[in-house]
Amino acid sequence: MMALFEARHIHKRFGAQVVLEDISLAFEEGAVSGIMGPNGAGKTTCFHVLTGYHRPDRGTISFDGRDVTGQPPQALARVGISRSFQIMNLFDQSAVIENVMVALPEFRARRRRLARPVFGDRDLVGAARDILHQVGLAGRESERAEALPYGARRALEIGVALAGRPRILFLDEPTSGLGAEATQNLATLIRKLRDRYTIVMIEHDMRFLFDLADRISVVHWGQVIAEGTPATLGRNKWVQRSALGELA
Repeated sequence: MMALFEARHIHKRFGAQVVLEDISLAFEEGAVSGIMGPNGAGKTTCFHVLTGYHRPDRGTISFDGRDVTGQPPQALARVGISRSFQIMNLFDQSAVIENVMVALPEFRARRRRLARPVFGDRDLVGAARDILHQVGLAGRESERAEALPYGARRALEIGVALAGRPRILFLDEPTSGLGAEATQNLATLIRKLRDRYTIVMIEHDMRFLFDLADRISVVHWGQVIAEGTPATLGRNKWVQRSALGELA
């Protein structure tokens, strides 16, 4: 069975520093996949390469059988690949619904520069409302983004990523900055979204990742040193010797 998204033999260096060395990853359609590893392991660089923010020095990346190696984020978004960021990137002074509307392909195709003139377009408003419903923000359309609690802002950022109608959604440290209740709400959201999207997460909260992911890849020293289901990784010797052993 062909993976929806696959990276093969990815290498990346910055000057004399080799950050990724022969990384290969595959993400199955309809699954939640995780990438984890200690600080400095190369996982963030790996995520940037997978989502078009760094071009690999060697190796190939394919999506749904199409070679997308080295394509920029805008091109990847057009074929169905979207992502969020560890540091949120929202229009804080704009309404919640405006943040989503400006990310809709229909809005961008019209080359409009302001969101307010399109509020009379029922199709655009309806599409944005549907996305806000998906991420649990129905009824908060007119609130300013900056006024939302941090967890709701994280949900809005995911909504903005979903506005591009992706088939695969990459989430970069989605629990970063969240408290216990907001983290639990995010887990509930991801469980709901997995019915409609393929999801890949890089995440430092191992309990969160182990609870949600179907399969996890462990990146260390710029390489994939282990991969499998959470149960399989729980028996992995590297995991057992690390701080992750308590979770596993």
